Amino acid sequence: MLWPDFIKETKSYLVNTVKKYFLPFLSAIMLILSFAPFDLFFLTWVSFLPFFFFLYKAQDSRTVFKGGLVFGFLYFLGNVYWIYHSLYFYGSVPLILSYVLVGLLALYLALYPAFFALIYKNLLKNNLPTSFYAPFIWVSFEVLRTYLFTGFPWAILGYSQYKFLIINQIADITGIYGISYLILLFNCLIFDLLILKKLKTRYPLISYIPVVLSTAGIVIIFALTIIYGVTKLNEPIDSQNLKVAVIQGSIPQNEKWDFNKINEILNIYKNLTIKAKSYNPQLVVWPETAIPFIYEKNKYFTSDLVNFVKGQNIYLLVGTIMERQENKYTNSAVLIDSNGVTAYFYDKIHLVPFGEYVPLRKILFFIDKLTVGIGDYQSGSSYNLAVTPVGKFATLICYESIFPGQVRKFYQKGGNFIVNITNDGWFGKTSGPYQHFSMAVFRAIENRKPLIRAANSGISGFIDSKGRIINKTKLFERTYLVENIQENEKISFYIKYGDIFAYLCIVFSLIFLIGNISFGGKKWLHMKI
Repeated sequence: MLWPDFIKETKSYLVNTVKKYFLPFLSAIMLILSFAPFDLFFLTWVSFLPFFFFLYKAQDSRTVFKGGLVFGFLYFLGNVYWIYHSLYFYGSVPLILSYVLVGLLALYLALYPAFFALIYKNLLKNNLPTSFYAPFIWVSFEVLRTYLFTGFPWAILGYSQYKFLIINQIADITGIYGISYLILLFNCLIFDLLILKKLKTRYPLISYIPVVLSTAGIVIIFALTIIYGVTKLNEPIDSQNLKVAVIQGSIPQNEKWDFNKINEILNIYKNLTIKAKSYNPQLVVWPETAIPFIYEKNKYFTSDLVNFVKGQNIYLLVGTIMERQENKYTNSAVLIDSNGVTAYFYDKIHLVPFGEYVPLRKILFFIDKLTVGIGDYQSGSSYNLAVTPVGKFATLICYESIFPGQVRKFYQKGGNFIVNITNDGWFGKTSGPYQHFSMAVFRAIENRKPLIRAANSGISGFIDSKGRIINKTKLFERTYLVENIQENEKISFYIKYGDIFAYLCIVFSLIFLIGNISFGGKKWLHMKI
């Protein structure tokens, strides 16, 4: 084949492929724009319609699966592309290889929508309203993604709605998965109504009853959700106020572990803390691994920090590295009280694969983790709370804030507020820090606890127990914030019962899959009203 002919055929193939899969592509783009930092969250409520019409028209399983892959690949690539920044700038991974690795991750994540598409198409043949089954199946795959292979619940559909406060309040019952369910439910309702006329033409004896019942049920669900949201947003909180300062040092990643920079870095945090102290905070929070030495092991700098805390007469929560056993280190949080005593510590439980440890190290011996200075971190095991004169709280370190099931475990015996310390400097000026911050909104709502967030490079801020963002910083801004938060001692339904809603979705999905809707199926095609 001549080169010009090859170019022509390749171009023709690409054009035809783009045309064939344009609808999944369109759905993915709408979803990307729904998430932070774009925040066009209203697009989510119709974003699945192009994808659903593609699946409706698809003639074979291969096309359905490929369409699901295209949709999922673009959807996740647009939301996790920022990982290349960490790999390339801090992981010593060549730029092209970092793109390839992110592409492979997006391709793996795309398998979830691809299998959703296959199941959806199979059930679609029964001509029941898609709202009967599609939301359950989508949520089931999101739950699977949260836990499989240590879990990666980034870009769960509901996170796109972190500003839609009225709808979000239901998360204290259903968790984040309930918001995803509502989004799919609404998309399905619109789709079912749009194709009803086509179904009636194809099947003249088809009944309107399922669609009517589905529509009525969905209207009731949304009405109750809105009523619940308005009620919760206007519900008074009878609890004490707490004044907290968060310090954002904005230390460059390439300087954080430079031994010659220790004094300079400490002075940055100290000076910002002294400025914040003029507002009389009851608690001061420094970010994840804010101090560039191993706490307690380095006696000189530990003593210097303790003396500073005593001199300022403050309670300081600080992120650090600790040596629990010889050459075994943890990513930890330490609370130093106004007397210089270590009043509480917490060792991070859910470590970041390849960020803090290398899974299957004997096989992947040629890969090193992103964090520098020590070997693999050791994970903690205790869901302990800090008990202080100003209230009880748990500390979420970085990645842990995206796992709702883990967060609730801290508060099953009570607690007043949540502290999240992180270092999002790995993400640079990408969408990563914005999305990470948006997820924290739902941890506040689910557990009905105000959330305090201190990030090395941003975004730091305060979120109340109803998910309202009280204040936040900009990215790569060396600054501090001081705010009053209203503590909340209530134990929410979600804290008590966890992801029971998500597990019910899995149960209903299995019922549909195993029975393949045998209880309805083609029988209702012959019903008339």
